[in-house]
Amino acid sequence: MPTEASSDQHATGAIASPRGSSAVAVTAQFVLTGIIWGSSFLFMKVALVGLSPGQVAWSRLILGALTLGLFVAVRRDRLPRSIRIWLHMTVLAVSFCVAPFLLFSWAQQHVTSGLASIFNATTPIMTAVMAAVLFRVERLKALQIAGIVLGILGVVVIIAPWQGLDLSQSLVAQFAILGATACYGFSLAYMRKFVSNTGMTALMFSFLNIGIGAVIMLALTPLVAASAVTLDPWIIGSVVLLGCLGTGVAYIWNQTTVRAWGPTRASTVTYITPIVGVVLGVVVLGETVSWNEPVGALVVFLGILLAQNRLRLRRGRNHEGADASTAPAAPVEASAPNPR
Repeated sequence: MPTEASSDQHATGAIASPRGSSAVAVTAQFVLTGIIWGSSFLFMKVALVGLSPGQVAWSRLILGALTLGLFVAVRRDRLPRSIRIWLHMTVLAVSFCVAPFLLFSWAQQHVTSGLASIFNATTPIMTAVMAAVLFRVERLKALQIAGIVLGILGVVVIIAPWQGLDLSQSLVAQFAILGATACYGFSLAYMRKFVSNTGMTALMFSFLNIGIGAVIMLALTPLVAASAVTLDPWIIGSVVLLGCLGTGVAYIWNQTTVRAWGPTRASTVTYITPIVGVVLGVVVLGETVSWNEPVGALVVFLGILLAQNRLRLRRGRNHEGADASTAPAAPVEASAPNPR
């Protein structure tokens, strides 16, 4: 199995780790990425007061592309010439940006921002399933399969079927969010299968992903963004922060962390975002949290640890070193940014 470093390069097409980034700087970018992505659920909720779901997704992609494009222009990064790369990046633009952004924006009309952030944490579970079953780039061990099952049980606890499944809009919205995280899982496994060793820098990879998504959104403008809007400083600020930071700068920070730490350590940002999302929802929006939501989230997190092969039974001191050196890296959930 590949090591963390080789898995990172294989999954992202990266060509080098950021040598100039100090440990403190990388840690700061990791924490800021978790805070910004956790805040994205609040930004979406506020933006939806005056914008339609399609307009929120449209705005964040356009602003994210402009932000990343500015960095590309300053650094004079070169666009890839291979048609194959452009085709694969177009698939990823749809599955990693357009579809999940629309699903999240629509769903957050009907669920709290905190609950949306909790469901977003299922992305590593979705990635493990897609990587093993659909693309066959991972072989799951018994404990990893148990982790996936545990993650599913955690989702059931969050949905709380004992309260009654009346197919209300809220329940449909929860499944829409799971559809969005399934899109993320598909995309991350797709990257590992098809977009490897491309030679693209982290910045160019992020720019193409968001930029192509923005072009697609521009083409869909009459369908998703042509309705009337209601703007105030809070809505405008939320959209700008969601697009420029959450869909722009945070992508670069995430890639810096992945290249410095490897995908396994960098993927722990998954544990920061729901905490930030829930706290902001309660403090800023006055949302309430049912007991089953954090309990279900804890079950999901335990499932993630098992699915990523991070929890292993000790078999004695003579085997500990071998276990650590031969353990496979986590699936590619952190090898590319997970947009919020």
